[in-house]
Amino acid sequence: MAIKYYSAPDIKRKISELIQNNGFHNVSAERIYCFRSKGSSSRRILARIWSFPKIWQQALYMEPRYVIEVLSERFDKLSPEKQEEVLIHELKHIPKKFSGGLRKHDHKNPRSIRL
Repeated sequence: MAIKYYSAPDIKRKISELIQNNGFHNVSAERIYCFRSKGSSSRRILARIWSFPKIWQQALYMEPRYVIEVLSERFDKLSPEKQEEVLIHELKHIPKKFSGGLRKHDHKNPRSIRL
């Protein structure tokens, strides 16, 4: 089955709240788009963040943007607290300069993000 993507306004609202309430001053909520996907074969991923590489920014004359995708089959079953934790984790991938790139995981501790 092919993956299908759906706009996720509920996730967008939550992301906006998390940005405001958790000190993500570097993050522009207006330039984050949120989607819920169905049909992924991933067995471990709950959510992922997609960057907008510099070459595309220049080619399309656009500022950096990000997409946060939650994998519905797994994410929607989580408690609200765990969902919030997952979304904060994805926001931590955004670099301080909001450049369109992504921060990587720390290989010593795969759940943390290299700052």
